[in-house]
Amino acid sequence: MSADMEGITGIMIVLCLIGLSNANTSPTINGVVYEVCEDAPIDAYVFTINATDAENDILTYSLVAPNAEYFTVDKNTGSVSVKNTLDRELIAVMELGVVVEDGSYTTRGKLTIILLEANDNRPIFQNSPYDIEIPENTPVGASLFRAHATDGDTSNGAVIQYSIDEVTPNDGVSLFSIVPVTGEVRLSGRLNYTALSTFYRLKINATDGGGSCFYNTTNYFSSIAFSFITVKDVPDLNPQFISIPYVGRVEENAPLGQSVFKVTALDQDTGVNDDIIYSIQESTAEGLFAISTTDGIISVLSHIDREDVGDTVTLIVKATESKANIHGFQANTTAEVQINIIDVNDNRPEFYKCADELHCVVESHFTGEVVEHWLGSVFINMTVKDLDKTAQTDLTLEGDDKDVFSVQPQFTTTDSIVQLQVKEPQKLDFEEKQQMVLQVIAIDKKEPAFHSTATVTINIKDANDNSPTFPQDTYKLNVIEHSPVGTILATLTAEDPDTMDQGKITYSLLPDSILLYFDVEPRTGAVYVKNATLLDREVRSLYSATLQARDTDGKPGSTVLEITVTDINDHAPIINRDTYREFVKEGEALELQIEATDADDSDTENSQIVFGIVPSKYSDNFTINPDTGVLRNTGELDREALDPKLNGMIELNVTATDKGTPSLSTMVTVIINVEDVNDNTPQFKASSYKFSVKEGEKGAFVGSVLAEDLDQTTEFNRISFSIIEGSFGSFIIRTFADEGGYRGNITVDPDIELDYESARKQFQLQVEATDLEQKKAVVTVEVDVLDVNDERPEFKPSEPVTVKENINISGAVGSFTAQDKDGNHSLVYELESIKCRCNGSLTPCSWFILDPTGEVRVNPEHTVDYEQCDQVLMEAQVVDEYTEKGENNSVTAGQMVINIEDINDNAPEFIFSDSVFVVVSETASKGTSVAGVTATDRDSGINRQIDFKVTAVQFKDTNDQTSNMRMLFEAVTTQQKDIYVGIIQTSETLDTSLKGKYLVTVSATDTGDLSTSTVLEIFAIDESYKVELAFTKPQTVIEESINQITRALTAATKAAVEIVSIRSDTAEAFRVSGNTIIVAYFVYSNGTALTFNEVEKMISDPQHSLVLIELGLADIGKTPVIEPETDPLKYVLLGMVAGLVIVLAVLTTSLMCTRRNYKRKLKAAKAMNSAAMVTSDNQKSGPVVPGTNKYTMEGANPVLNLNIDTTMILDMDEESSDVDKVSLNSLDSSSYMTDPEKDKPNMTRIQEEEEEDDSGPPEYIEPLGAALAQRGQKKGSDNPHIGFSNPAFSTTDL
Repeated sequence: MSADMEGITGIMIVLCLIGLSNANTSPTINGVVYEVCEDAPIDAYVFTINATDAENDILTYSLVAPNAEYFTVDKNTGSVSVKNTLDRELIAVMELGVVVEDGSYTTRGKLTIILLEANDNRPIFQNSPYDIEIPENTPVGASLFRAHATDGDTSNGAVIQYSIDEVTPNDGVSLFSIVPVTGEVRLSGRLNYTALSTFYRLKINATDGGGSCFYNTTNYFSSIAFSFITVKDVPDLNPQFISIPYVGRVEENAPLGQSVFKVTALDQDTGVNDDIIYSIQESTAEGLFAISTTDGIISVLSHIDREDVGDTVTLIVKATESKANIHGFQANTTAEVQINIIDVNDNRPEFYKCADELHCVVESHFTGEVVEHWLGSVFINMTVKDLDKTAQTDLTLEGDDKDVFSVQPQFTTTDSIVQLQVKEPQKLDFEEKQQMVLQVIAIDKKEPAFHSTATVTINIKDANDNSPTFPQDTYKLNVIEHSPVGTILATLTAEDPDTMDQGKITYSLLPDSILLYFDVEPRTGAVYVKNATLLDREVRSLYSATLQARDTDGKPGSTVLEITVTDINDHAPIINRDTYREFVKEGEALELQIEATDADDSDTENSQIVFGIVPSKYSDNFTINPDTGVLRNTGELDREALDPKLNGMIELNVTATDKGTPSLSTMVTVIINVEDVNDNTPQFKASSYKFSVKEGEKGAFVGSVLAEDLDQTTEFNRISFSIIEGSFGSFIIRTFADEGGYRGNITVDPDIELDYESARKQFQLQVEATDLEQKKAVVTVEVDVLDVNDERPEFKPSEPVTVKENINISGAVGSFTAQDKDGNHSLVYELESIKCRCNGSLTPCSWFILDPTGEVRVNPEHTVDYEQCDQVLMEAQVVDEYTEKGENNSVTAGQMVINIEDINDNAPEFIFSDSVFVVVSETASKGTSVAGVTATDRDSGINRQIDFKVTAVQFKDTNDQTSNMRMLFEAVTTQQKDIYVGIIQTSETLDTSLKGKYLVTVSATDTGDLSTSTVLEIFAIDESYKVELAFTKPQTVIEESINQITRALTAATKAAVEIVSIRSDTAEAFRVSGNTIIVAYFVYSNGTALTFNEVEKMISDPQHSLVLIELGLADIGKTPVIEPETDPLKYVLLGMVAGLVIVLAVLTTSLMCTRRNYKRKLKAAKAMNSAAMVTSDNQKSGPVVPGTNKYTMEGANPVLNLNIDTTMILDMDEESSDVDKVSLNSLDSSSYMTDPEKDKPNMTRIQEEEEEDDSGPPEYIEPLGAALAQRGQKKGSDNPHIGFSNPAFSTTDL
């Protein structure tokens, strides 16, 4: 029994030992819930996995699905960090798989990660923008709309506050408010379509409540939305007449229907803009005028006679809106229009010969007599008269001798006696002329066609009392020294007005001493050189002589000659030294004075010296003062920058040149010795060195370091090497001279044997290079100790691979190949990097993948695009899986170059341009370039070649009517670097009468027939918008600065400037005063062109005018019209015929008016009786004569304010002509303005009538209106109508 018990006991002991040996437990995961901020950055630590092991074994941690891609864990500590960006709004709570191992057992678990809010979302507006229209009478406090925004955050981050940050325009800030909590926008003030803005833009801000989590800073986010509020107008204002007061003019006898004046009323409710109906409510002379109900043009209704109606007619004009306003009736307003009746000028001035004041007859020939050289008036018994009421007569002289006399008076308003005043008595010379014939012309200043001419014959009496005289008392003559004998200084002649002395004057030179040098021809007066040798400026530079002239009677006349001998450049400058030599240390400043003199005249340019440096290799390093001759260096002198062969010596050639013609010069050599200083530290030729050496080799060569000192002398550039740190006694270095510097050879100490198995497999040596003055440089040398017992795999060179873009094959496009010297190996390839060359730089990419076998394939998840990157560089590492000792990978990475081949997969792309293209009359001819387009193609080579073509042409007129046109344009393709340019030019002459724009469709096609089209707008600009700019500078200067002028004009007008020509101002017809004319058009991007008045106003702004004046701008004007040359004889004949016709018309009219005159006197007598009994508060006392131009007192007008039946009083029966009852008006406006461009009297400006048809030229009632229409307001102009008061007229003054 004891034996059995012993057996059982042994078995139990063995089982217990086995159980104890296997009692190790699995790790335990304690915490499973963790909170993490959603804004925790990548690589930020967030928590530590809480796990324990009963045996305290070392635990390792790893993460598995789900959600392992968001975190990373330190396998030794269990510290968890963020790997990818977290977003609570995407996943609020996530599970994370965890694996914990103790070496024997593995525990798996899932952690619950609660993401905490970090306020990382900004509010988002819903249903924006908030654009509404509201009427201007919307009540204050009304709700307009509600802005609503949402926020994906929670807590305070989701609480949104609303505000209005900005209202445009600023004066609308007080008109709107917003409820901060609800976002409701309300009207806070009254709107007014007319007085305030019609459009408001609200900038609405939505800001959340803020929040923070990982960072301590609280984040607030906001968003912006815009609301565009349009105010609608309502009819609540009366119409208003503009440009008041209204004053018009009309000539008597004007034709029926002629436009007199235009009134304009506008609906002040500009948004409604109701039509206006015009009518005449009252008139001081009924039935004379009518008004157009639609456009307000007042015209002549019946015949006008100023003597009947007086000087002024007053109308009350009414303007009524066609529709009812908000109060239910048609709004209206009235205005007063004053129309002045103008008398007609119909008589020309005439010349009369009068026996006395009462006996004068018309005469055309007059005679007078005068003694030669007489100074005074000449009586010719001439009187001038003009039978018109208000005569203004200009008197002028014509004829060959008109300059000898002047006519008195030159201007008269009454009958005047005409006399001739001698203006130039010296021309009254009997010897030259015995008789002078003049024409005296009297011209009606108001009507130049009314004029008369009288012939005046002046007989001259002879006298003889003159001596020879010279034109000048003193003549200053110049002669060049050493001029040849016979050189004529000047030909001086005296004048004698006596006829017997003509051509018989003799000349002599005084005193006799001057004859050694000069003499004079006795008949011609030519002063000439007599001795060239004696004319030496250095001996004598000034001579004085008297030139005497005698006539046939021996009467003398003389003048003084001052003869100056001028210098010639016959002496070259002399430099005071043969050679200059200067020593200067490098880094110091050089200052050397070069001195020279010149023997020529010190007051002339012949002795003025200019110094210069002859260009050479180092001449740019120096400068010399051209006036003082001081030579200086322009920068720091560095001997190391010089050619070492020069040994620091710089040789310059300095010239001294005078300013004479021709100039003379002298040259001197300047030698500058730049002395070396030790200003350079030794420099290693590499920033660091890396060498390797096999273990176990004593005295083995490791490598060489190279250094140099840039100083040029050996005393400063000699270098010695030493190892100052990191050797641990294992290495030594020796110094050797080398080409271009010094070499330090590093070797293993002969007494030391390196051991790879020791602790030091790598050494970091600090090698120092020192020159003789202890200037030092240090470099790091890394030495690796190599194990001799392993072989590492090596890559074979890889040939470049070409792959077409957009390829999607699954097979290999290339492969890496490596070899290993070991017999037994297993090579596996690993991708180290892949970089794409995009726009010339390498960036990481993932276009290709590498198999472990070394094959390279296209990554199916990416598209290969040549336009994005044209080359791929792959680097791979090869690993020997069977390596047991040492490194198992290759020493250097393998590289493969993959070239991406382009295919034609991109259509051409047009480059946007904000240029404005126009067609004007100057560019409407065939073959003229009018526009341009540019395009590029992202493909390369032949695939990027582009050809432009015009495919369609349309024309869109001013009424927005589009019509198809034939191919009026063609495209010419050119290339500028990588950009293709299409020049659009006309294929035939364009019709310049069209108004609108051409829509030209241009296509760009590459060689693969891929194309893109664009539509160009080419605006047709009328020639009336041509503007001429006058510049005071020559044409060549203007052409050189045309870009500056164009930029200045663009800045002033904000318009594109189309310059069509630049020319010199040589025509006398041009009114501008500059030397050069620029003809240009100013066009906005919408095709609107500027008139010359608008351009003139814009460039007159001081901000721009100063710049343009500096560039030479003198004047601006329209294109001058050069009047064609006319034959004066033709117009004289036409004038004579017209004069005869006028005389016949005057005689006929006089006979007709005689009968009317008697009837008018009878009517006036009857009216005088009735007028004696009429009184008025508005009229001065005394009898009046209604219907006539007779005044009872000075200044009184009997026509106004009298309740008299003129038909009854004046007995106007059916036989009376309409001339007695009505009158006309001829001008549209009575505003008086002075034309700033012409020196003429004030003239009445004509208000231009609106054109009824934009497509055709404007039509005017009168020729004068057509002529002056361009100076008035154009149709469609935004400028308001302007009224002018005319103080020159009143009811009694005309």
